Parts: sequence; structure tokens; C-alpha cells
Amino acid sequence: MLKTHSLDAVIIGAGVVGAACAYYAARAGLTVAVVDRGPVAGGTTGAGEGNLLVSDKEAGPELDLALLSTRLWRELAATLPREIEYESKGGLVVASAPAAVDALRDFAEGQRKAGVEAVEVAADALHDLEPHLAPGLAGGFHYPQDAQVQPAQAAARLLAASGAEVHLGEEVTAILLDATGAVRGIRTPRRELLAPAVVNAAGTWGGRIASLAGVELPVLPRRGFVLVTEPLPRIVRHKVYAADYIADVASGSAELQSSAVVEGTPAGPVLIGATRERVGFDRTLSTEALRRLASQAAALFPALSDVRILRTYHGFRPYLPDHLPAIGPDPRRPGLLHACGHEGAGIGLAPATGVLIAAALAGGEPELPADPFRPERFA
Repeated sequence: MLKTHSLDAVIIGAGVVGAACAYYAARAGLTVAVVDRGPVAGGTTGAGEGNLLVSDKEAGPELDLALLSTRLWRELAATLPREIEYESKGGLVVASAPAAVDALRDFAEGQRKAGVEAVEVAADALHDLEPHLAPGLAGGFHYPQDAQVQPAQAAARLLAASGAEVHLGEEVTAILLDATGAVRGIRTPRRELLAPAVVNAAGTWGGRIASLAGVELPVLPRRGFVLVTEPLPRIVRHKVYAADYIADVASGSAELQSSAVVEGTPAGPVLIGATRERVGFDRTLSTEALRRLASQAAALFPALSDVRILRTYHGFRPYLPDHLPAIGPDPRRPGLLHACGHEGAGIGLAPATGVLIAAALAGGEPELPADPFRPERFA
């Protein structure tokens, strides 16, 4: 069995969060390795839409994390190859009734105090932003800071830019401990990687990795479906969704929830997401979920009613009970850090997560208070 002795940290997970951790750890002068049982972006990242949202987050720790990531994604877009397809397209949240507009107005007021740009859009001005929107909507809010990337490319380019040692197709079978119970590395069927720190960036499987280290982290899978249309002219200019989506994101229900998020892509297809339900790791295709998405998207954009759906895909979001990720050192197991549980926001929150993890690894000051994300809060 091969052994590596010169690493500062091993990161488990080659999704966008693990890649961001590797990137910022390397920028802090640390030597790291990234290990994944599959390919780069083979889990939740590859099944995502690439949302970089502030619009769906209420004032609080997650929004602070999203705002930091918004700035960092802009910086990354100027550095990484164009293949990440960064688009600062902005978001548009629409409401069908005046009462829903009032609720959005209250929601936006709290966001503004945290630093979010939220511009109210009257009903008669919605079509200036989105000419193909359905008539009869009561109003909405425009969020210029919302953006998008191509998630698999973003993860791959971040990982390549990190210069990290990468081991794909290798499942971590053990977290190695020393005589004091502190982490000293990991084992796969092919090798041992020795390091004084291990970062659990395994997404939906973060709970399993935590258990290998003898600690509990209650990460659960939350399944979601996405529809992909045939290539179209740019009939959807922003990331557009109905106000119901915000409630679905915040809900802890295990039942099927669906609220369409509609957006165009540089390649032409329109992406329509997303559903949420807790059914374990069941990969069965849900025709009810797809039917709801298609119906809701056509209600927002009638021009989509006769458009062909070329394919669908789905994946599992890493859900934690309080809807906040676990980020930082785990005091129950010295040397173990977590960077998982971001649910559907991992792509958007990845850079800020990477910065917090790099600060913890290097002994620096975090850019944000890390206490709300402490991993042991569920113990």
C-alpha cells in the first residue's frame, strides 16, 4: 500500500465544495490531496443547476456566507477559464397575488440590511425584464447579485487551479487516528494518505465519512429533479422563480415539493428545476415530480408549453436539520474538519466555505463568524 507523508490536509470529496477547499488551502500555502470514490463533480455538484443565489436566503448566517461567496465568485470568474460559464444574469422572483408581493417586500427589507441589492418591480414593469413572462402577475423583485456557473466545469477548473494531488475512483475506507485519538490521515484500498487534518467535503455522504471518524453528523439526502429543454433563443434572460420557491427551500418537509426555477443557458437549453423530497437514496424516476415542474414552468413562461424536453437528471442534496452547512473543525475529533450539508446551495456557497476551511487549517482569522456552522451543534 502506497503512503504519502508530506501533506498538510486531505480533502474527501471532489465536488465544488471540496475543490474550493483545495483551492483556498493551496493559496494559504498548504499542501493538500483530494480523494473521491468517483469522478470530479460525480455527486451533488454534477446534478446541480449552478445557482449562485442570494435572493432565496433570509437575513442570517447563510446569507452572510452567500454574500461573501458572491464576491469570491466574481474574483474567480476573472481568474478561471471561461469554461466555468459564469453569468451575472441576476434573479427575478415573481408573485401571483398582492399578498405574496407584500411578503416578498418584507423578506427583501431584511436582506437589504445585510447588504443584498433587491429592487421591487411593479406588475407593469415585469415584462421589461422578461418579455415572455405570463401576464397577470402581481409584481416581483429583481436581484442583480444572483448569478450562475456550469457546476461540473467550475469544480474541475477550481481543482486544477489548486494544484492539489488528486485521487479519483478511490473510496475512503478508514479515517486514521493516532494514539491520542487525533486524526492522522485516511486509507483507501490503494493507499494511505497521512496528514494532521482531514476535511469532510463528501456532500450527501458526509454523515458516513463522519461516522468513520467516530462522530455523528445527521446529513440526509434530499432528492431533486431538473428538466433540460431543446436549445432555444434566449427567451429567459434571468433566473426566474415564483415566491413559493423560497418557502420550499426553508421547509423541512420530507414530502415532494415543487416550485419551478427557470433559466436560460449560454448553450441554448433552458433548465427547469427543482423539486425537493426526502426518499433516501432512491433514484427512481418520479413522473409526478417532472409533471409538476413542466406545468409550473409553462405557467411562468407560456412559450415553453410546446417546447421539447430533451432530458432530465436528478441528484441528492445534503440536508441538515437546521438548513445550515457544517463548516469547520470538529472538537469531538481533533484534526477532523467538515465542509458539507449545504443542501441545494453548495455551488453558490463553495468559495466562502473554502475560505473558512483554509483559515481553520492555516490558523488564520475567518472572514465570517464560523460559530453558526459548528459541526458539533447537533450532538
